[in-house]
Amino acid sequence: MTAIWSREAKYERWKEVELAIVDAWWKAGLVPQSDRNEIHAKSSFNLDRCDEIESVTRHDLMAFVRNLSENVGGVDALDDSQTEAHAGRWIHYGVTSYDVIDTALGMMMRDSVDVLVKSLGELQSTLRSLMETHGHHPCIGRTHGIHAEPITFGHKIHGWAMELQRSEVRLRGARTEIAVGKISGAVGIHAHVEPTMESDICHQLGLEPDANSTQIIARDRHAHVLNVVAVMAGSLERIATELRNLQRTEILEVQEAFAAGQTGSSAMPHKRNPWNSETVCGLARIVRANAHAMMESIMTWHERDLTNSSLERIVFPDTFQLADFMIHRMNRILSGLNVLPENMLRNMRQMGDLVFSEHVMVALIAKGMTREAAYKVAQRNAAKAWEGHDFRESVAADPDVTSRLVEAEVAELFDLEHHLRNAPTIGSFT
Repeated sequence: MTAIWSREAKYERWKEVELAIVDAWWKAGLVPQSDRNEIHAKSSFNLDRCDEIESVTRHDLMAFVRNLSENVGGVDALDDSQTEAHAGRWIHYGVTSYDVIDTALGMMMRDSVDVLVKSLGELQSTLRSLMETHGHHPCIGRTHGIHAEPITFGHKIHGWAMELQRSEVRLRGARTEIAVGKISGAVGIHAHVEPTMESDICHQLGLEPDANSTQIIARDRHAHVLNVVAVMAGSLERIATELRNLQRTEILEVQEAFAAGQTGSSAMPHKRNPWNSETVCGLARIVRANAHAMMESIMTWHERDLTNSSLERIVFPDTFQLADFMIHRMNRILSGLNVLPENMLRNMRQMGDLVFSEHVMVALIAKGMTREAAYKVAQRNAAKAWEGHDFRESVAADPDVTSRLVEAEVAELFDLEHHLRNAPTIGSFT
């Protein structure tokens, strides 16, 4: 991501766009072959020199253009007395700043999405390995934070993988939507550059031309990308939050890797905090906030104003950097995760066989009881369990049960393997 969003990298993209525009004018017969060759051979920029020029122009793109031009023509960009033309005059010919900036931005955001997709693929591989090693462990499922019914650890992992897979699909769609450029002029009306020329330039850069741009490419595209990234960040936060809860002392079904010599607390030497998962959760808030800020930038006055420009210099690089960092951090957490199946079994057995109460109710309904009556049978035996009686024994001795179910059918109600027979396995990964 740094290679995409550094200032040096951004200016390199600007240069690519400027050279593609020169090439288009050369193909159109306006720019002489000798000038085109000279521009390609000599065009370069220096960030310090750009800053020096910008202190006068108060315009970063124009400072960049002047720096390219002076390096081609061997002149001083700040010397306004110079009037003799040179090859550098064709740089930025017939275009406006955002023809360059937004087209380069499309390339940068396209490439950033590619990085996220690659990183997600690596995370999916880690989830597959975790599934192969620990997916078969039974554990308790919880709703509202309370014990519900047994599941497998693989059921959790599979859910995470499917959610991230959906984010990957969304990212690929967003990539198509953002991989666009515009060389349509000051208000998008193609006063100087023909639409066919715009199309050729964009295709040369690996982009599609925007079907209708103003001075800028409409920001609904960019907002959509950031919202897709924010949803992905939310999914990572969901995984991280689950891992945080599973690491609570009274649960302790998993633990983040803890290195020798690592410090959990400056005051309490025994502490092993889930700080990596907490980091992911905290960063998700920033990504969501950035997406909201970009939503505010969809609206502009007339053919454009400058309200979007300042915030985009922050939210684009920060969001992609943070999102990729979050994926890699989650990968590190899961690849080193310490899974504790003994504690999973211990927690699952805390309520004894009460977790099979739905099986009792469903079986009685299947044998002809009304749902209300079946619910009461299961509930009254559960109430006895809360008073210290064995739920399974109470159910097996209940006349409303024994009159409808044989001993083997009752046994199946409390069969963990039967309950988990449809749990996801490694073969469920696609």
